[in-house]
Parts: sequence; structure tokens; C-alpha cells
Amino acid sequence: MIINRFKDLTINAIAGANVVTAILMCLVGFSDCVSPVGHPYIASAGLAFPLFLLLNLGFLFFWLIVRWRMAVIPAAGFLFAYVPVRTYIPVNPSSNPPEGALKVLSYNVRCYSGMHGDADKVDTFREIFNYLKDSRADIVCLQEDLYSCGEAEGRMDSLFAYRQVTMVGTKKQNAVGVYTRFPILRTDTIRYVSEGNGSIACYLKTGRGDTLLVINNHFESTHLSPDERQRYKEMLKGEVARDTARSESRRLLHRLGLSAQMRAPQADAVHRYVEAHRRYPIILCGDFNDNPISYTHRTVAKGLTDCYVATGQGLGLSYNQKGFFVRIDNIMCSDHFQPYNCKVDNKIETSDHYPIICWLKKRDNP
Repeated sequence: MIINRFKDLTINAIAGANVVTAILMCLVGFSDCVSPVGHPYIASAGLAFPLFLLLNLGFLFFWLIVRWRMAVIPAAGFLFAYVPVRTYIPVNPSSNPPEGALKVLSYNVRCYSGMHGDADKVDTFREIFNYLKDSRADIVCLQEDLYSCGEAEGRMDSLFAYRQVTMVGTKKQNAVGVYTRFPILRTDTIRYVSEGNGSIACYLKTGRGDTLLVINNHFESTHLSPDERQRYKEMLKGEVARDTARSESRRLLHRLGLSAQMRAPQADAVHRYVEAHRRYPIILCGDFNDNPISYTHRTVAKGLTDCYVATGQGLGLSYNQKGFFVRIDNIMCSDHFQPYNCKVDNKIETSDHYPIICWLKKRDNP
């Protein structure tokens, strides 16, 4: 009898922990509704979403083995958090893009400095150049497209008939570029405050005579130093003393909160630009420097289709540094397009990002 009572208490305690986990998963999953300007730490909670997702999944497997009827608790958690779960880790059937679909590629090339600094710049450029050549993409959006090698500009001309590379930020130390086989009619810079980041809007004349608006973004980074990134990885592995981990966590959260505050008005500015130009078919790409459960992602995606969420498979980790399990690169489109097979290509490792690719077919009656 004592054993049965102990079992009941244990089951009740585990059930209670599962309820708390499911509630926290839902709260964290919808933390992207909170603006970082007023609540930077709450708005940064989305980084913890995969932790609660995994914990709730663990509870699901536990209940299915131990007491299957209790699986209703984690199942309810996933049901209520369906939107953020699908945003973070979508599962879609694969489908071949139809004939005539545009191939769009977005890639943060890290100033062509490779993984070992500027010494690799020429070789890295050559590898990325060959990758883009083999991709046969119709539209390529590059971030950190700053390259001082004299041959670079001319060599890109051999791949793309039209290009627009714009220095962005008040310090003009970074660039974003749009490369395409379609004529570029004009280019706008979307105004917002940043020292080294920015967004441009290129108006392209397609083969059908339509005007296509392509927006390329590079939002504010987290500004974490290499040492801070390394300490973060060590904390994840449990290689840091408890007191040190606590202080490091507070400092990391503070830094992430500040960068989220800086990205919020940038995302707002891009969203306003999209809203003001909805008469055009829109393709929006870029390095958001934020995870899928974030104010940045939610704001920019308003009224657009996140092509990875709609057609991708799994996590789609586009930031390739170990320990940072996030998809921060995106391709989105207006209702004028039907997206197909959006994917993150992890076969090229010349940058700290992987390219993201999608095929878009213009609808006859959007």
C-alpha cells in the first residue's frame, strides 16, 4: 500500500512538472508577440523554446510507455503551441517545383573571409563564386557582401547580368547585394538606425513585363564576441562552474536583450515598407540575426509567407556554428507566389551561415 501511494505521488509530481513545462512552452512560444523595446528579456525568451519543446516531447514518450492516458498533457501542450512549434520546426511534404518557377537564394557570405579570417578571402570568394554559378539561381541576395579584391566585381558580372551592391549602415562598413538575370529598374534604401546593417529594395523587371520587388535585409547582430560565444557553448556543455554560469547567463541575456531592442525598429521599418508597396509581387530575403520565435521574425512575416515554414523540413539550422541551434536566414514572399521546397543547404561551409534556397511560382490570380 505504501508503495502504491509512493507511485501515485511520483506520477502526480511528474504530471505537475509536465503541466508546468507545457504552459511555459506555450508562453515562450508566443513571446514573439512582445516588443523588445519595452520588454527586452521577455522578448528574448524565444531562444529557450527548443528546450521546452524537447522537455515536452520527453514527457510524451514517458507517458506513452508508463501511463498512456496521461499523454494527453504533452499532447495538449503541443496543440496549444501548434503555431510556434510549426514555425520553429515545420514538417511538410516534398514537392517538385513546376516549370517556370524562380529559384531564389539568400546567403550571408561573411565578407568572403571564410572560417579563418581574411587570409582565405580569395579562395573563399572563388568557392562561393563557383557555388553560385552551379546553383543557377534567378535571384541571389547576399549579406555582408563587402569584398575588396579587384577581380570580384568583374567576375560576378559573368554570372549575373544585373546586380546592385549597396553599402549600408551609418559607418558604411557592410554591404548587401542583389544579383539577378532580370533588369533592376531602381533601388531604395529602407531607412532605419544602424551602424553596420541595413535593408535595400530592388525593383526588377521580369520577363513577363511585371515589376517584382526584392527586399534584402541584414538586421542587427547579437554583437557577441568569439569569447562570449565560446563561453556560451561551454555553459551548454556544463563545463562552467554554477556561480560563473549564473553571472555569464545574466550578461548574455542582457546582451541579447539589447540587440533585440535594436532589431525591433528595423523590423518595423521593413514591415511598413512592405505594407506601403503591396501592389507589387514581393520576395523578401535576408539574415535576420534572430530566431524563428522572435519579434523580428513575426513582424517581418506579417502578411507574407515564410517559405521555409510553408514548405521546409525540420529545424533548418542556417547558422552553422555548433551550439547555436537557430534558423536566422529567411526567404518570404507575398501571396503572388506559391513557394516550393525551401531548404537550407549545409553542403558549403565557407561562411558562418548556410545558404537558404526556395523556388517560387507566380500565381495566375493572386
